[in-house]
Amino acid sequence: MAGVTPEERKYWVAFSRISRIGSVRAGLLQSHFSSMEEAWKASAAELMAAGLDRGTVTSVVNSRSSIDPDAEVEGLQKANIKAYCWLDDEYPARLREVDDKPPVLYVRGNLLPDDEWALAIVGTRRATPYGRQAAEHFASDLSRHRITIVSGLARGIDAVAHRAALAAGGRTIAVLACGLDLVYPPEHAKLAQEIMQHGCLLSDYPPGTQPRSEYFPRRNRILSAISLGVLVVEGDVDSGALITARIALDQNREVFAVPGSIYSPTYRGANKLIQDGEAKLVAIAADILEELNLTMATHQLELREVLPADPTEARLLKVISNQPIHIDEVQRASGLPIATVSGALAMLELKGMVKQIGPMNFVRARDAGTVAYSVSK
Repeated sequence: MAGVTPEERKYWVAFSRISRIGSVRAGLLQSHFSSMEEAWKASAAELMAAGLDRGTVTSVVNSRSSIDPDAEVEGLQKANIKAYCWLDDEYPARLREVDDKPPVLYVRGNLLPDDEWALAIVGTRRATPYGRQAAEHFASDLSRHRITIVSGLARGIDAVAHRAALAAGGRTIAVLACGLDLVYPPEHAKLAQEIMQHGCLLSDYPPGTQPRSEYFPRRNRILSAISLGVLVVEGDVDSGALITARIALDQNREVFAVPGSIYSPTYRGANKLIQDGEAKLVAIAADILEELNLTMATHQLELREVLPADPTEARLLKVISNQPIHIDEVQRASGLPIATVSGALAMLELKGMVKQIGPMNFVRARDAGTVAYSVSK
């Protein structure tokens, strides 16, 4: 596992046990100390010098006596839970881009590079027959186009979306608001097991964390951040689905909505998103695929599998970003011959990983994975 050593990772995991250490304070520790091990063993004065407030310093100092980093890692191994910090290559690239990213992400199952092509489907727990039908329709069709379906394992629309993705032979990810040694709601334990076999469970809460009402809105930031967009199937104006849609907009994600009856309270939220121009009305999966420029997703994924990124392509992907860059600059930055660069760029275009914007200017395609390719191999 690239990123941090196992020895260093256990201190990231230990800090995740301290509720006051979120993204900002973890960033302060990371930038001030040479390692998280050094931060864990630092004195109160040293923690203050790193920028932590007095209350957080007190919390860290008092918590360290009851948290054993080695025991934390052993517990994860016994529960078959992986922990990725934001320095790890396995940490979702899109999640790493958001301001409030969790320092540690817990995973049960397998998080794959192809999961970069994901769409979140959210909606009410009290789903109508129409909402269930719509969620099943979109999840099934998108899965057949090899789009990973992301949801929250909740009753109603979430469960329908997960099950439809599995039934279609696709991958699905459930983001939980509790530790991954628990399943909430408990009646979805069997569904959670199936998801782990064909996707994964994610949480930024360490094992043993019980679900609490305030955790659900926070987990929604992960749900939307790891996705290209969010589809609201059914939800009122104050529902969790609408909270997720607002977060997605703040994260610069696309938002889609299924229109519903003007007489149904559970469709007031989706209809308002459409009315306010914040969500795009969709009727079929192709509407979403076209908007996200994923109409060739299946073909491009097949090309990536048959023709995986070689060291040359991987080097170019490190040079090309979402800002246009001319082929001559790509050549200079990569240090490769221009003929090699030209041929590799043509192949990356076929795979849907870069796009040509204007004459000989290239950008990273919005759907191109950033964690699967390494020049170190």
